[in-house]
Amino acid sequence: MRKRHHHKKKPSFIKKWSAKLHLWFGLAVGIIVFIVSLSGTMYVFKDEIQGVLRKDVIYVEAKTITHQPLSIETLKEKVSLEINEKFPISSVEIPLDKNKSYEFLYYEKDKKAWNYFDEVKINTVVYVNPYNGEILGVYDEKYDIFPILKSIHWSLLLKTDWGKYVVGIPVVLFIMMLITGIILWWPKNKTARKGRFRFSWKNITTWKRKNYDLHNILGFYASFIALILSLSGIYFSFPWVKNAFHFALSGSAELPKEKEIKSPDSLLSAKKSVFDLTAKETKELYVSSSSFRIPLNGKNKKGKDLKNIPVTVYGEDGKFAIRSQLVFDKYSGKLLMNKPHQQLTTAEKYANANYDIHAGSYFGIFGKIIWFITGLVCTSLPVTGFLIWWGKRKKKGIRKLS
Repeated sequence: MRKRHHHKKKPSFIKKWSAKLHLWFGLAVGIIVFIVSLSGTMYVFKDEIQGVLRKDVIYVEAKTITHQPLSIETLKEKVSLEINEKFPISSVEIPLDKNKSYEFLYYEKDKKAWNYFDEVKINTVVYVNPYNGEILGVYDEKYDIFPILKSIHWSLLLKTDWGKYVVGIPVVLFIMMLITGIILWWPKNKTARKGRFRFSWKNITTWKRKNYDLHNILGFYASFIALILSLSGIYFSFPWVKNAFHFALSGSAELPKEKEIKSPDSLLSAKKSVFDLTAKETKELYVSSSSFRIPLNGKNKKGKDLKNIPVTVYGEDGKFAIRSQLVFDKYSGKLLMNKPHQQLTTAEKYANANYDIHAGSYFGIFGKIIWFITGLVCTSLPVTGFLIWWGKRKKKGIRKLS
């Protein structure tokens, strides 16, 4: 009698093409996914690490604390004279915690540059004791490990305007890889499902099988968080993604634009105490907030002249999600607009929260730990995936020779 040969059932059309796309995209952008995942993972605990390393400059000595800090203008002049920098001070971040120092920031960009190191002319943070004007620490953020990691993650150290697409396009393909990976992982029946959720290495000795399980099982568990990471990441890269989020949340692709407020006191000469007036009123309006930032050079992030003084208030330390916006007259210091976080639309709240969601800080320290572990898995996927492909390639080569 002839022996019956049991042929393996051919994969479905969807699984067949999922496997091809998964492989092609992986080989095409694997190295970029590895770099972006690794740099992002290393950046997750930036605030916690800096909080320890800079503890002595973030906090002031208790014996120096007085009832009233020095004026912002006085502190600004002290910093300018001591640092002696050709660029003007960009902004100051003022904490509501009286035990903390003020952070004066120098930041200038070159629009014509093509890479990170040329684009950022200066990025220096100066920690100042607000009660006596003592400079506690000066940090050149341009060459600090965390801003460099952020630039690698954001644009592979290329100019941010177009470097974000160099990263964004591979991340879109990575999203396709996550989806096709889930399709390939999905078991045909209950029996096959048991081996897809956990490692069963009791009788497994070959590294190839262990490597396959690492890619398959860890990839599945990480895929859902990785999708959140990827979608919140391309939110920054592509306007159409941002618009899609806004439309889904508010029914409008565009966020409501703030109307330009004309200064009622434009004919007056600017008061020297204008920044202190804005700081005083901000503290009174947002007593329970974490800190607030005041631009000091009269320019916005794009380098355009500001017609007023916009003040950004941060609700929680180390987070950007809960943000309120104030606008003061730049001549008299009068309050022109107060838009607390509670009055924002759902789309506006998400726009403020997207960075925290992407970085994991939105969910607290637990979220950061989960994001860190997921980042490590995402970093490993291109490596384990390449090894699977290389092992199959070598195996095919041996078959052909035999």
